[in-house]
Amino acid sequence: MALSDRLNQYQPYALTVLRVVTGVLFIEHGLQKLLGFPAGGQFPSPLPTLILVQGIIEIVGGLATIVGFFTRPVAFILCGNMAVAYFMAHYPKNFFPANNGGDAAILYCFIFLFLIFAGPGLLAIDNNKK
Repeated sequence: MALSDRLNQYQPYALTVLRVVTGVLFIEHGLQKLLGFPAGGQFPSPLPTLILVQGIIEIVGGLATIVGFFTRPVAFILCGNMAVAYFMAHYPKNFFPANNGGDAAILYCFIFLFLIFAGPGLLAIDNNKK
């Protein structure tokens, strides 16, 4: 059995791990915005209402991502959300993502884009829908 064949059999598990870890980290960003936990968030902010909405989106979207609930539509919303966040909050600071703090937003955007097409993997509420 070729190495690629052996690795391919674990693809659904790897996709599940990617989905769950992304959701947990995404929730952490939302908690920083809403509760200041874990400490070290990016505040005070000039747009408190926008930050509040963003925090709610990150927590709710992160929870839905973790459990695999409406994975594709949620990922679509979160992908667009991260693209907008990058161009509103990070890009104006500097052209380069490493300098403007937007590298996480770009990574989240592309992970959610991938989940739109790949689906939830294993252990997802979406898999139990009939």
